[in-house]
Amino acid sequence: MKKKIDCEKVSFSYFTTTLMLSLFVFLTFGNSAYASSAASIGDSLVTNNKQIKKKLAYIVSDSRIPFWDIMGRGIKNTAQSLGYEFQIYTAENSAKNELASVAAALRDNVSGIIVSPTSSSACVTILKWAKKAGVPVVISDIGTDGGDYVSYISSNNKEGAYQVGKILAQKMRSMGWQDGSVGIVAIPQKRLNGQLRTTGFMQAMDEAGIKGADIKQQFDFSYEETYNYTRLMIEKYAALRAIFIQGSDRYQGALDAIEDTGKRKKVLLVSFDAEPIFLDLIPEGVIVGAAMQQPYLMGEKAAILMDKYLQGKPVEKDVQLSILAVSEENITEKLAIIKRNVLGIDAK
Repeated sequence: MKKKIDCEKVSFSYFTTTLMLSLFVFLTFGNSAYASSAASIGDSLVTNNKQIKKKLAYIVSDSRIPFWDIMGRGIKNTAQSLGYEFQIYTAENSAKNELASVAAALRDNVSGIIVSPTSSSACVTILKWAKKAGVPVVISDIGTDGGDYVSYISSNNKEGAYQVGKILAQKMRSMGWQDGSVGIVAIPQKRLNGQLRTTGFMQAMDEAGIKGADIKQQFDFSYEETYNYTRLMIEKYAALRAIFIQGSDRYQGALDAIEDTGKRKKVLLVSFDAEPIFLDLIPEGVIVGAAMQQPYLMGEKAAILMDKYLQGKPVEKDVQLSILAVSEENITEKLAIIKRNVLGIDAK
């Protein structure tokens, strides 16, 4: 026969032990030390035989992409400075891997999840699982088609794309190319941010009377994909005068396609987001302009808002950060903020 445990005795024993320890601290160290010691005791209390620890998980679509890597560093540095253990889970652009990462984070009893999902639709399932487990979620970019979350941190994708479109339109007019057309190498349009980038950019083109030639959606985000899409549009549309890439990390694929088709200085390139080398390529005129999100700042905000929520403090539901529209004319004056908030250079 199994021995029965007397819960009342266990509870009384635990209460007595805790009371005696608190009294010892009070008598030995006095009132001021008591408050500090009591807090320390509280921090180390055991629940379900597991020590309470502050843990945050960042679930990201693909940390191999510099933008997400920079955001991850912003989250990590801030979370660790706030006393959290921290783990990054990268899905490598796979919805299946993403859900496996969510399951792993929940099994690890994280205090909260920050997510940059593979798509807005995939985020719905992530939020559903987290809610069932009682784990709060902050979304950092991409967005969601539904579900409950603590806060959504985004960039003004439409406005950023609109502003870089205006930079391109001005450049095309100055070269007498306003009758030419533009092509778009787009991130998936099932993502809310992708839709907004296309809408904002085409608004600027429409206002300038510049036609859109074609739009090709990325799937594997590879150099080859960007190169092939760019080359295809150049060869198919004789009036093509510019390419807008909606992600910066494969800019070289677009530049090489322009070079290999003999269109250097005949087809312009603008980008959403930025790479460190853009600090040279924009002043040199190789890239006309870029709409630069601030991923390091976004990561900082995500960790800070999650911490506030876990402390029971009020949190903004939607936080939208500005995007820097950068060209040869203004890159010098914006250099300091670009280095820290956009590229995460020298950020602590």
